[in-house]
Amino acid sequence: MLGEGILKGMAETAKNFAGSFVSGERLTTVEYPEQRIPTVENARVFPFLVYDGPDWQAGLRCVACQICEKECPPKCIYIDKSADKKPDFVGKAQFYPTRFDIDISVCMSCQICVEVCPFEAIKMDTQFELATEDRFGGLLLDREQLARSNEYYHSIHPAEAAEVDHRLAEEKVKVAAKAKAAAEAAAAKAAAAPRPNPPATATGGE
Repeated sequence: MLGEGILKGMAETAKNFAGSFVSGERLTTVEYPEQRIPTVENARVFPFLVYDGPDWQAGLRCVACQICEKECPPKCIYIDKSADKKPDFVGKAQFYPTRFDIDISVCMSCQICVEVCPFEAIKMDTQFELATEDRFGGLLLDREQLARSNEYYHSIHPAEAAEVDHRLAEEKVKVAAKAKAAAEAAAAKAAAAPRPNPPATATGGE
């Protein structure tokens, strides 16, 4: 029959249209912002910096290696490295960023910065309500604005954050074991070293 396919398609469309008014599964309209759809865990918007502990400056995981800055396709990350060092999460002295800015008006949310970071210091946020009247300064976020606690990271990406914590804990154990072994080897070497003979004492003459 000529036009049978068109009629079947129109019937299916009419069925879906009518069903959207009565089926709970098909009522997809959300009255935003009064109603909000829960964000899925793998959602990503713009990057943020992870820190451990209560102080973002002391606990910032970033060591200013600048890999993310170099790999960023739109070149929207700007990092200045410190002249001194501070202990990182495993107690190793590391450099830190004195400046870490991301221009989110340029960022394309590609997540390459997250993938190349060897220190689990930068992750993708799910916050998307970032509109501002200042199109320049308001969209250039500095390290304090980008800093988010590890607890926040767990709240938006629980499975991923748990995996990262487990991996970092294993690394911390390995570093501690290596340091302990080095200390024991140094102590054993010092104990095995020959001790110098004591100086001869003068004896009385005839």
